[in-house]
Amino acid sequence: MKPTRNSHQARLGSRQQRKKAKHLGLHLLLITGSVVMLVPFAWMLSTSLKEPGDVFIYPPQWIPQPVQWENYQETVTVMPFGRFYLNSAIQAVSVTALQLLTASLAAYAFARLRFRGRDLLFMLYLATMMIPFPVTMIPNFVIMRYLNWIDTFRALILPPAFSAFSTFLLRQYFMSIPVEMDDAARVDGASSFRIWWQIILPLSGPALATLAIFTFLGQWNSFLWPLIVTNSEKMRTLPVGLATFQGQYSVQWHLLMAGSVIAVLPILVIYIAGQRWFVRGITLTGMGGR
Repeated sequence: MKPTRNSHQARLGSRQQRKKAKHLGLHLLLITGSVVMLVPFAWMLSTSLKEPGDVFIYPPQWIPQPVQWENYQETVTVMPFGRFYLNSAIQAVSVTALQLLTASLAAYAFARLRFRGRDLLFMLYLATMMIPFPVTMIPNFVIMRYLNWIDTFRALILPPAFSAFSTFLLRQYFMSIPVEMDDAARVDGASSFRIWWQIILPLSGPALATLAIFTFLGQWNSFLWPLIVTNSEKMRTLPVGLATFQGQYSVQWHLLMAGSVIAVLPILVIYIAGQRWFVRGITLTGMGGR
């Protein structure tokens, strides 16, 4: 017996309902996850506007009464917040620029140049990603002290300027660019450096933007390395400076949260401005889980 038209429409309607229910469940899950992730930021903003005695009252007070805008003014006056901001900006921007340079050159060599042992060398290079930072922290510190670079921008900038992950990320993208473009450029007499500069880099905007965002966020939030290589207050970065609000027996939570809000603002601006490039770069470099 052939299926009737009504039964076919019923199955089609049931399938569409299941699809809608699946999408609804997925959206509810994503919304729930977003709310859970945003709650700490909301609490940070709320605490930054509270009086010290209202931070841990129960039940929690999400909307401070009264609102203490003076906490932000006190935060930037009790310590050289501007200097911390400048140090973090110099470190983050410099490391980002150097990583883009060094990683793009190394990635171009691994993706485009042909030489004996290239793949083995790249695997050894990637193997360094399995070494935890505490293992290399002490040797790097000893080298910085030997060079008399402790408490200088050189110690803050040069050690993090080279990254195996950055090289891997850019190599994945460079390999997606057709090799025929290199061959055509070499026929016209272009050198490897010129191909890298005038062909590969202009076509790698999404990957470079993704790497720049990754690196800048990581360096802006870096705490341990700046903590061990800086001694004076004038060389502290924002994360290290904010830690001074945490004493041995008490923590000035309202000032600490106010400083954290100020520190987060550049990250939010950069991420919102580069979100389109970030998502596109993650997708095209093969880091999106596909």
